Amino acid sequence: MISLSVPLILLVLTAGISIYAWSNPDLLDKWTMNPYRMQRKGEWYRFITSGFLHADWMHLIFNMLAFYSFGNAVYAQFQVNLGETPGLLLFLLLYLGGIVVSDIPTYFRHRNDPDYRSLGASGGVAAVLFSGILFNPVGGEGEGIIIFPIPIPIKPFIFGFLYLGYSYYMGRRRGDNINHDAHFYGALYGIILTLIALPEIIPGFVVQIRDFVF
Repeated sequence: MISLSVPLILLVLTAGISIYAWSNPDLLDKWTMNPYRMQRKGEWYRFITSGFLHADWMHLIFNMLAFYSFGNAVYAQFQVNLGETPGLLLFLLLYLGGIVVSDIPTYFRHRNDPDYRSLGASGGVAAVLFSGILFNPVGGEGEGIIIFPIPIPIKPFIFGFLYLGYSYYMGRRRGDNINHDAHFYGALYGIILTLIALPEIIPGFVVQIRDFVF
């Protein structure tokens, strides 16, 4: 029996829907997050459908590379620690829940703005990424995360602090069209959900950080 990779299935589904929507303006308009219409017409499905849409190739590739890079490891950890079915359900709750939960603050902030739109899986990707950091905060020997265009690897937990700080700062500035709040709240959701489901990983996380620092 062939074992299918759940992260790969989600990746292919997201990429396929995103690419199709680029040539289908009606679908793009109907599925994009639009807090103004959500509030007035009850189109709450947009919380989840907007996570399967992306603005362009760069947006799609960046999100899916990050998701797949961490998704397989997190999915495997959930299955090892919880079992096959509970691990699958928790992973879906992590990724899809991250998409929804990360957009809730954005909804309340823009529910009276008829011109605001947002789309992308960034909240879910951030949730998976930070769940992965909890399992392996320092990586292996000589390993780290490469942040383009800086060619120097950064340890995952250091990257996590920088990512949260940058997302929070940019979210307060609101100086561009990127939904930085989705990154920030998705990351926090991923951390909280993983620790609620698997609190026993906390000692391992602390030991890895301690051994790296000292």
